[in-house]
Amino acid sequence: MGVLILCAIAVLAALLCYHHFRARRFRLPPGPKGLPVVGNVLDVPKDGPGWLTYERWSNEYDSDVIYLNLLGSSIVILNSSKATTDLLEKRSSIYSDRQRLTVLHDYVKGDRAFAFLGYGDEWRQHRGTFHKYFHGQAVHNFRPKMLEEARKVLVRLQSTDDYNRCFRVMSAASILGVTFGMDIEDINDPYVVLAEEAINYVLSAAIPGSFVVDSLPILKYLPAWAPGAGSKRKGAEWHDLVSRMILTPFETLKQKMAEGTAKPCIAAAIVQKLEESKGDDAQRETQIAQYVTGTAYTAAADTTVSSLCTFILAMVLNPEVQALAQEEIDRVIGTTSLPDYTYRDSLPYVSAIMYEVLRWRPVAPLGVPHRLIEDDEYEGYHIPGGSLVVGNIWAITHDPVRYLNPDAFDPTRWLTTDGQLGDVTDALVAFGFGRRVCPGRHYALEALWITLVHVLAAYRIEPPVDAHGRARPPSGEYLPGFIAFPAPFKAVFKPRSPVALGLIQTALG
Repeated sequence: MGVLILCAIAVLAALLCYHHFRARRFRLPPGPKGLPVVGNVLDVPKDGPGWLTYERWSNEYDSDVIYLNLLGSSIVILNSSKATTDLLEKRSSIYSDRQRLTVLHDYVKGDRAFAFLGYGDEWRQHRGTFHKYFHGQAVHNFRPKMLEEARKVLVRLQSTDDYNRCFRVMSAASILGVTFGMDIEDINDPYVVLAEEAINYVLSAAIPGSFVVDSLPILKYLPAWAPGAGSKRKGAEWHDLVSRMILTPFETLKQKMAEGTAKPCIAAAIVQKLEESKGDDAQRETQIAQYVTGTAYTAAADTTVSSLCTFILAMVLNPEVQALAQEEIDRVIGTTSLPDYTYRDSLPYVSAIMYEVLRWRPVAPLGVPHRLIEDDEYEGYHIPGGSLVVGNIWAITHDPVRYLNPDAFDPTRWLTTDGQLGDVTDALVAFGFGRRVCPGRHYALEALWITLVHVLAAYRIEPPVDAHGRARPPSGEYLPGFIAFPAPFKAVFKPRSPVALGLIQTALG
């Protein structure tokens, strides 16, 4: 064990010497100076929202490209639309890899979620399978299920103001219904509990720098019982949870198919196709099917809930926006029926609210870091091969040059002068960049729109009041994390009228 520690120290020293030599030889992008040995480890925020710190550094150094050194590893933060377009989009062939993290990849085997797979043929296979069922037109097949779950949200909000819980049930029921034909009615469903726990672990392991062994992979050879090998012990536990999250629903579905009780769903279609083809590589194709379907919940659950919680926050803080949206719904749909997807193109202001939610408080403000495959030059700066490259989505969506008063929630940004929905391309930066853009974005937009339009049609969303009848608005603060959630706040949901109450009560037929 002592030899391993000495080797780790030697490797670290070599990395630091190499980094020092490179920094003297090449003109790196600006950034905090850092300390000897550890570099910028102490500069990177541990608790607060990192995206705000990186945005501030970009302003301080007058550069949209910021460089950090973390124990010899190069981190590059891109803080503008131009930089992310130039590098992550136009040079995506060398900027689309992922960093290999010891805990995530070697212990947890989290790269079974293809978002964390390295760039190459295996990633293309996984993504191709996913795209086949989740591309723009394909997700229209899921509209009946999403509509059903959106109406269940209305019913649940009648008996509770716990909107977060309602949205979590909706999100789980929608994605697990279309993927595996599962019926989910409660957030305490055993599979949902398992998946939520596994997702939390995967996201923890996916954050670069969370574990020392990610910076010093040689430490992975320490025995699990040794001091400093706590991540290996955790990884073994997390691996078991992630494996059960991926394999359990797939095997359950196959059993139901054998019994003739399976509902139509994506996994059933894949299994049937595999059984019909019986190709030479059937085992590998089955494994890909397990991974793609088993991690669909990972991609959809927290992201959809985060956006919907942000929507509630925006409506509580901006009652005038809520009123305009409800006026549009009443004018287009009337007050005696609930919305459905046929009205989507007829409600531009409601759609603009959805896109403003994505811009105002992006779900993953820093996204998943890309990895640069080889050395590159940009704007006179050298970017070392192997660097982690982070697109600061928050800084891009709050650029005061692109957005007047960027901290304000203003849906009219996305409307033309005649009130129609305009170009919303800039809002879609929330889903990432280049070849690593979120492949589930079409599904997310469908689920988000149908849920928020139902809530707007049926309820007035208000802040709670104190004993004196004074409103107690939320702080509007956000919690740090890979997925950004508002700090917990309360909201009150009141049926908009006796007619609206009747629609809520009969929403499920």
